[in-house]
Amino acid sequence: MAEEIVNRVANSDLKTINLEDFYPKGERTVIDIKNWLFQELILKETDFRAHVKNHNWSQYQNHYVALTCSSDAIIPSWAFMLIATYASPFAKKIVIGNLNDLETSIFQEIIANLNTEEFKDKPVIIKGCAHKPIPETAYIQLIEKLQPVVKTIMFGEACSTVPLFKRKK
Repeated sequence: MAEEIVNRVANSDLKTINLEDFYPKGERTVIDIKNWLFQELILKETDFRAHVKNHNWSQYQNHYVALTCSSDAIIPSWAFMLIATYASPFAKKIVIGNLNDLETSIFQEIIANLNTEEFKDKPVIIKGCAHKPIPETAYIQLIEKLQPVVKTIMFGEACSTVPLFKRKK
């Protein structure tokens, strides 16, 4: 007589969080403004304003946008602010930096808005091995968000976890 196999993980209070599940849809775009500069180094205000004004901003509809300058030019803050005034009616989010900075900013917002009620006093596993570009900082932000409310935090898969935190009794 065979004994029934019981899935103890499925029957436990264990909660799994996969940050990949929160990854928002939308194209990620980097706008490099170096070509809008005189000799890719000097921002001439009149020429720069003309470039910004004549650029097709509608192409960034529902995009997540990172603004950058890949040359060694010194860019005044107002230049990126000016770009944002044109891009913001179309883009979902705009940051200054690279794609990693953009993803970090996106996840910072997602984690800040995460409702932790379902994780209260529960053991939690944070899944790793994402197929999407989840920034390392997002995992740290998630720890900070969960630690005050959860019983334990582990990293990995239910079959093989690394313990990270256990609330003192």
